[in-house]
Amino acid sequence: QLQLQESGPGLVKPSQMLSLTCTVSGGSITTSYYAWSWIRQPPGKGLEWMGDIALDDMTVYSPSLKSRTSISRDTSKNQFSLQLNSVTPDDTAVYYCAAQVAGIPTYWGQGTQVTVSS
Repeated sequence: QLQLQESGPGLVKPSQMLSLTCTVSGGSITTSYYAWSWIRQPPGKGLEWMGDIALDDMTVYSPSLKSRTSISRDTSKNQFSLQLNSVTPDDTAVYYCAAQVAGIPTYWGQGTQVTVSS
């Protein structure tokens, strides 16, 4: 059973960079069977897909976040990471990592709360 776990700081100051890591167990991050996603949910709002990383480190980002977002993999640690630059209070959300199967986020981490505040 594939398991994912997010980690990172719960509080980030405005204008700084948000950095989160997702540790994957029960399967290899190098398999072509999955794509690896970051998804967030701001308070009182729906889920927002942020971007994916897949085979050969190919990345796809949400157009609204593309200029501030970077997703990468560390195959030696079986992890993938999110960096979001120049954060504002609007970036406050629960951040999830997920594994996609056939384009559908199928396995999810439990989520981690990130608050942007001075």
